[in-house]
Order: sequence, then structure tokens, then C-alpha cells
Amino acid sequence: MPAAVNGRRLFRQGSRRRREREHSIVRRVVISVETHAPLEIVDITAALSRTVDDVGLVEGLLVAQTRHTTTGLLINEHEPLLLADLEGLFERLAPAAAAYAHDDFSRRTVNLTPGERRNGQAHCRAALLRTSECVPVTDGRLNLGRWQAVFLVDFDAGQRREVSLTLLGSVRK
Repeated sequence: MPAAVNGRRLFRQGSRRRREREHSIVRRVVISVETHAPLEIVDITAALSRTVDDVGLVEGLLVAQTRHTTTGLLINEHEPLLLADLEGLFERLAPAAAAYAHDDFSRRTVNLTPGERRNGQAHCRAALLRTSECVPVTDGRLNLGRWQAVFLVDFDAGQRREVSLTLLGSVRK
């Protein structure tokens, strides 16, 4: 039985008919992003929108998660001067030239791989951002604000990166 407020059902008859033409899904997709600059801010909004279209998600949520410890996700405005300001902020908070214990391979004993990069600043910068973002999907479109875009921020660029997407909600039958 649907929930009620002041004795009224929370959905209308039209909503019931629309629900009968839709079914629920949970879908997982991985998108790849190739980065090149030491610090790169990549707008992935169009790729997320294409995925929503490809899956046919009408109403629901898109959850994006970076699969790397030296990257982060950010929702903000795609404006070149702002992006430059963000790069300056990251440099002030975790300077590339600073000493990081993570980069002292004579002391570090865990998670070492052949050809390990000195990327302590990349890990510290990534810790300032989130590893995932959740975006509502309404009428088949990402429900972002007027100036909002979704960015993958790579602090240890020059690699192939992956963003795992989980789409939950209803699709048209």
C-alpha cells in the first residue's frame, strides 16, 4: 500500500500507468579516460550523459566512482579560470616539490611496485576530493544545476583511468 500524507496517496493514477511501462534496473558500466598532464581536470559529463542514454535510464541515480587513489571526482563549473584556480589551490595545499614520506622508498615497505612513481602529492591532493559522486537522473537526463559539470581530477596523470558507473532506477520497457 502506498504511503499517505493527510489521507492522500503519494502517487497519482498517471504515475501508476507510467510505472507499468517502466521496469527497474541496476547496471554497471566502466568508462575509460586517458590523461596526459601532471594534473589534469577532465570533464566527464558528456560520457556520463551518453551512458544514461545508452542504458535508457529514465528516472533514478547515477553513481560515479573513481577506481584510483590518486584521482578524485568533483562537481563544479566548467570555466577555464576556475579550473586554473583549482590547480593553484591543489599546488598550495600539497606542493609537488614538497617531501612526502610515501615517496621515500628506502623507508616504505608496503604496496611497492617496480617502477613506482613518486606521487605522494597526488595521493594527498586526491584526499581533498571525493572518490564518488551521485547524480540524480530525471526524465532521462542528468539532473545537474545550470553551471554544474562532473570532473575526473587526475593528480598523477599520464595514464589510462577508469570510472565505475552504477545506474539505478527505471527504464522504459
